[in-house]
Amino acid sequence: MKKKLYYILFPLYLLMTLFILYINGIFTGNPTSRSNLMINLGFLLIIAVLFALSTVSFGRLSRCADELEAAADTLERERRKNKNAASLPAEQKDLFRSDALREAFARFQRRSAAAAGKKGLSGSCDPEEYLNDELINRIGLMHFNSAISGTLTGLGILGTFLGLSMGMRSFSGSDIYTISDNVGPLLDGMKVAFHTSVYGIFFSLVFNFVYRAVFSAAYEALSRFLTVCRECSAPAAGTEEGTRAMLVYQSGMASSLKSILELQKGAAAQQTEGMERMINQFMQQLSQTLGTEFGSLGTTLKQAGAAQTQCAQDYRAMADTSKELLDTIRSIQTELGQLRGQQEEFSRKLNLQQETLTATCDALSSEISSQLYTLEQTRNSYED
Repeated sequence: MKKKLYYILFPLYLLMTLFILYINGIFTGNPTSRSNLMINLGFLLIIAVLFALSTVSFGRLSRCADELEAAADTLERERRKNKNAASLPAEQKDLFRSDALREAFARFQRRSAAAAGKKGLSGSCDPEEYLNDELINRIGLMHFNSAISGTLTGLGILGTFLGLSMGMRSFSGSDIYTISDNVGPLLDGMKVAFHTSVYGIFFSLVFNFVYRAVFSAAYEALSRFLTVCRECSAPAAGTEEGTRAMLVYQSGMASSLKSILELQKGAAAQQTEGMERMINQFMQQLSQTLGTEFGSLGTTLKQAGAAQTQCAQDYRAMADTSKELLDTIRSIQTELGQLRGQQEEFSRKLNLQQETLTATCDALSSEISSQLYTLEQTRNSYED
């Protein structure tokens, strides 16, 4: 049922189109606005094109899901007839009619046949390498259909802003009388805004539901087919054919490992002999070339050792000097810290003295001002 759910897209689309035509006054013979009707019809035409493309891909995906279910049923029936048929999927030739499924299954069969020719084993190839979710996504145009829902929502938002801009363009006036004359065009633009938003979001929700249902049904059909195909490809446990194949495989592996060990053993012996000869020749050549130079080399090495010892002593003396210098720097830092504390204390006392002096000056200024005022009053009284 989920595979055919995309059939509801066009009935719902038809109902929404009739509803839009009705609210625009087409059936009553009194269309509200030609521009509103044209914008809605343009948006509905775009949605119809998107739905048509999606329906084609959904139909192709639904048919592939039906073929996968039918193929799983066919393999189940064949397995019941012949329970030991481990190479049953590789022998089926007309399981699929879809080109994509047929080509993928043919590649799986060729790979299985190639694997069956090695050591008499079969079923070493996993069908999911060729029939997988990626193939389903490619058949159903997932990269296209996954963007339809967002596109429909975007069309609704675009229609909203388009309708508002149309209404605001014709809205003008400076008093209540002129504004009331422009309310009609504003409402027409708001109708476009609301109508496009409503059916844009409605179609987005419906399409998202259908999209998930159709792909989910296809994934389930693929999962069932892969399960049945793996069960048919695996040799039955405990059968004589499986036991014989396993013994042949183990025997071949044992022979291969034995050959590899023998080769490695011979190669190791040859490599050891060759390395010994190379070392002997090198030592002989070294002795002939250097001769008595080994003595002078020893003397040079002794002198180098003595020089290194002297260098170590010099480094030790330098380390001691550096330690003393570090102690001196630390003591200087301590004295500087104490000096900074003294400076901070002196600065604090100086600030206190400054505050005291400022207060005293303020008091003297106030006293002098008072005395001058008294003297001025006395002089005025005397003059009077």
